[in-house]
Order: sequence, then structure tokens, then C-alpha cells
Amino acid sequence: MRRNALMTLALLTWLTAPLAAQGGRRGGPAPVPGANPAYDGRYTFARIRYEMGMDAGFGGFRRGRDLPWSHDYPRGERNFTKIVAELTTVRARMNESVVIALNDPELFKYPVAYMAEPGYWRPNDLEVAGLSAYLRKGGFIIFDDFRGEHWFNLEAQMRRALPELRFIEIDGTHPIFDAFYRIPQPQALASYGEYAPTFWAIFEDNDPKKRMIALANRDNDISEYWEWSGEGYFPVDLTNDAYKLGINYIVYALSR
Repeated sequence: MRRNALMTLALLTWLTAPLAAQGGRRGGPAPVPGANPAYDGRYTFARIRYEMGMDAGFGGFRRGRDLPWSHDYPRGERNFTKIVAELTTVRARMNESVVIALNDPELFKYPVAYMAEPGYWRPNDLEVAGLSAYLRKGGFIIFDDFRGEHWFNLEAQMRRALPELRFIEIDGTHPIFDAFYRIPQPQALASYGEYAPTFWAIFEDNDPKKRMIALANRDNDISEYWEWSGEGYFPVDLTNDAYKLGINYIVYALSR
């Protein structure tokens, strides 16, 4: 099954081109929080939106309509969920996603959440409490699209939500990298030339044998590959690798 899926994946990266023409951060419409589709039981990509604190100025270039949490939206998730629906048995909503705050009770309907650019994330107390409750009750969150010193903000904010837990580095031997595709060297997919990507997870009771609660693609940006998979900006092999990682994350999270 995996061999056939891999052969199909190379083709499907080009089938996402019609979706890639819609919206996005580079000249497309700004995200519209609240305009979410009604929950219908299918896997739906849930993107976390957040307000930037006054001191959230890493890099000094975030201004105007460039909302860090919206990076690769909506092309990244639309392309990705199309691949998930085509290659797995997951019932996925392909043309719509949700944009949601951490303190929104609706978040509990979505078992997997995604956050871009956590270096700019400055949650208030209600959002911290919402995230803590979501993760403790079975939710799973993926952090992506960040590098360098942004890691320290992510660590600090997660300590507020889960003070007794910590990030633990994982490698290709962890089961998440064999949930659907076998990916023995996940670090081979790099987004930022000067940074070597690593993968960090939070587990119940700080025990890697127990449930994974959160996963951070440190110094990496797999959604960037999803967003532009229909444009030919990246080699097909790299785009395939980004899709394989994402598929593994979803299959792993939904099956445990």
C-alpha cells in the first residue's frame, strides 16, 4: 500500500495547482476569522490564530497585513488535505479549513491543531488555559514555520500551558515517522539553509512511550512546500517528503 501511495503522491503534487491559485499571504485576501464551515465529523485542518504581543518583534519585519499565524494559508492546508484524502483512509474535508482561537470551545471538535510562526505567539491567560485543557483532554498540536530564537518563545509559552512537561527531541526511530510512510531521516527535509531541522515533542508524564501531545518542526517549514506544490518552485522529491511528514503526523495523531 505504501509503495502505491508514494507513486501516486508524486503525481498529486501537481494536481494541487488549481487550489494554489487561491488566496494566501502574498497578495491574496486576508484571513476572515469566524467564517468557518460547520463541523461535520471529517478531519478538518484547524489553524490556530493568535494576537501578537507588543514585544513580539523577532526579526523586526512583521507589519501591515502580514499575520504570522496565517502563513501558507489557505493554499497550504487545502493542498495538504487533498493529498490526505487521496492517499489515506482518513475522511478529510478538502476545500475548507477552520481558523480558530485557543480559547474557542469549538476547538475541542478538532483533534489536531496547527500553528505557524510560534515565535510571535503571545497568548493571554484565557488562551493558555484553553490550550492546556485541549491538550490534556486528548488534543494534539503541530508547531511549524519557525527558526532560530523563535524556539525560546515557543518553549516559554508551552511552559505556561503545561508547566510540568517539557519538549523532548525525537528522531527517525520514533513511531510517528513510521505511521504511514517510513521516514528514517526526517531531518533531511530542510527549509532554512543555515539551520538544521530537528523535531521536538511533548509527551504525557514526559514519557516518550506515552501519548504525544505536541510536535514542533524546529527550524523547518513543511507547510511552505504544501503551499507551493502546484507552482514548481520546489523539487518534487522535497515536496513529496513534506507531504509524507504531514500525513504521518495526522495518521499518528488520529490513531492514538
